[in-house]
Amino acid sequence: MTSLTVDMKRHSVMRPSPDLLTGGGGGGRTAPLTAFDRASTDGYIPAVYAWSAPAPDNNKVIEGLLATVARYPHLLGRMGVDDHSRKCFVLNDAGVLVIEAEADGDLADTLAAHDLAEHVNQLYPDADKERLDEPLFQVQITRFKCGGLVIGTACQHLVADGQSMSFFFTAWATAVRTNSETLPSPVTDRASIAVPRSPPAPAFDHRNIEFHGEQSVNHSVLPLDRIKNLTVHFSDEFVAGLKAEAGGRCSKFQCLLAHTWKKVTEARDLATEEFTQIRVAVNCRNRANPPVPMDYFGNMVLWAFPRMRVKELLSSSYATVVGAIRDAVARVDADYVRSFVDFGEVAERAGEELASTAAGPGTAFCPDLEVDSWLGFRFHDLDFGHGPPCAFLPPDIPVEGLMVFVPSCSPKGGVDLFMALDAQHVETFKQICYNIK
Repeated sequence: MTSLTVDMKRHSVMRPSPDLLTGGGGGGRTAPLTAFDRASTDGYIPAVYAWSAPAPDNNKVIEGLLATVARYPHLLGRMGVDDHSRKCFVLNDAGVLVIEAEADGDLADTLAAHDLAEHVNQLYPDADKERLDEPLFQVQITRFKCGGLVIGTACQHLVADGQSMSFFFTAWATAVRTNSETLPSPVTDRASIAVPRSPPAPAFDHRNIEFHGEQSVNHSVLPLDRIKNLTVHFSDEFVAGLKAEAGGRCSKFQCLLAHTWKKVTEARDLATEEFTQIRVAVNCRNRANPPVPMDYFGNMVLWAFPRMRVKELLSSSYATVVGAIRDAVARVDADYVRSFVDFGEVAERAGEELASTAAGPGTAFCPDLEVDSWLGFRFHDLDFGHGPPCAFLPPDIPVEGLMVFVPSCSPKGGVDLFMALDAQHVETFKQICYNIK
């Protein structure tokens, strides 16, 4: 495939019928961002799914979307600015953007093309985070000549993390498939989640870990044309081999992360005495005390930082590297979560604007990495009436060293790794990424 022409047919902001709405209402009450929201990426995160023909018609997809999003007032709202000039939510039920489009090719040919990554950005909305009136959730429905369907979305990350969006997508698919009017409502009251102590007593250096402070780590910047995206597929058999190599108690994510950390570090040819670390996203819902409901809709992620010297990482067994990852994640415990919530309360009372350490486009993590795991997300439940998606299309990743593990849509299972590396390290990584040693 050398080109893909996508013709935009309809572009409109849509709202659910008033009798379905459960959220803010047209008055536009404001709601503050939580500390977890402020620590997340301030930008739109794309997700692109494909279904082979036969696929549900556009009207059913849109009807299901509106029935579902009615229960998610933050997705229907807009960003605003509070009295301290900080971003906040405006819960005004202003609506979501829906784009309907047609593509000039067959879906199977498009998915098989070697240059697919160069065209994916035509299949999801191009959202502008700088505009306060920009819809916080945007959908593009692209129909191919063969009847295949691609749904690409863009969601402002300040609104929700991956766990939240996984529940939303599953509910949306259920609404389309069953035409249900009794969908469960998520927990959306952010003020009731992870309440700070009185008085708040932060015990960790959150100002320099989750937020930019005088002592926070600063990474270099690369020209975007040097940041190359690639996809690596790990079969179930390969993962089983990694688990056997690691031995003992080892999750699929832990053994894959240990393996990839080793191989990327080797491909980068770093100095042996240098340190390398990974910024590991950790879902804190079950780590808080009391636990936060899994259907809480918002951000509830903090980060762990396993760190090793290069020579130790490359020479250590898989069990040792997995242990370093596990130990770092374990430190994000109830005490750490409570400290973070308290820190957010202190900053909120001071009216302080916090700048997240989340990486922006062009960031080069080398010698470090950042990883998100979507392995627990229910992609296979995204059945709009004709079966689960045939493909999850990797969006452009503009950050060197960022990795995302996702369950493969292949009938044979396995795990797909979407990642971005400096162009000069890509070929070496490809040559060694399946070597277990």
